[in-house]
Amino acid sequence: MKSRATLSKEKRDELIPEIRTYVGDNFEEEIGDLKATLLLDFMLERIGPALYNKAVRDCNAYLQDRLLDMEGELLQDERRKGK
Repeated sequence: MKSRATLSKEKRDELIPEIRTYVGDNFEEEIGDLKATLLLDFMLERIGPALYNKAVRDCNAYLQDRLLDMEGELLQDERRKGK
């Protein structure tokens, strides 16, 4: 099953001019909205899944750390109550 990263229309409308500006500034080539949209779609298709998976792994590691911290705090509280 192939999943595709998607963006809201508002975010796409924000990114298209930024891509056009980036290409113009860095490659000295003017492109229109169609080419910028195709470039955005290509990047989402090719890079999006890797970025998404990295974000999921980072979130998972963060949550695991917080759960370990919470467990340690709860165990410390139990020991204090038992004295």
